[in-house]
Amino acid sequence: MKVAVYVDGFNLYYRGLKKTPFKWLDLSALAREFVRDDESLVSIKYFTADISSRDGNAEAKTRQEAYLRALRTIPSLTIHKGRFLAKTKMRPLVRDSARYVEVHDTEEKGSDVNLAAHLVNDAHLGRFDTAFVVSQDTDLCEPLRMVNKQLGKTVGLIWLEDSRPGKRHREVSNFIKHANPSILRRCQFPDPVIGRGGRKIAKPLTWD
Repeated sequence: MKVAVYVDGFNLYYRGLKKTPFKWLDLSALAREFVRDDESLVSIKYFTADISSRDGNAEAKTRQEAYLRALRTIPSLTIHKGRFLAKTKMRPLVRDSARYVEVHDTEEKGSDVNLAAHLVNDAHLGRFDTAFVVSQDTDLCEPLRMVNKQLGKTVGLIWLEDSRPGKRHREVSNFIKHANPSILRRCQFPDPVIGRGGRKIAKPLTWD
């Protein structure tokens, strides 16, 4: 039985990792926590976008680049990028809606659409029997339903929060597994990761 894993990088970070010491996450190790002995992990697809350095967060881009280099050492993993848009917008104040201030605004575009497209296409092409989707984005419920109910594939969700999955997620998946802190702790990359040619990839200092 072939298993493919689809990871929404931003959803994983903000839902499961941001406030934890587990950001140096080995996605291959995470996937193998849920793959049965009679199953074979054939691919991991990671969907993200290149972030930009912003005021007060100048090292964010450097940290992301280090993590992407570490992910590229996983033979079965491919990275698929959307766009990350940084801009300024005028927003009203909460206590005085007549007054506006200019704020930094960021928006990630394309990751969920790319994930959905690859998931449905791979299902049509018979590239997996079971798909694990690492995301809690409700925008993915319809492609999950299509793959599960119409194409007859097994779909499992890797849940990122200590909360009960909602009805929509339960309806479109065959099972839901929680990536709890003990699992995330077990699934960390070594520090450093050894890349091509013996190059060392260090975990960002602020991720300790």
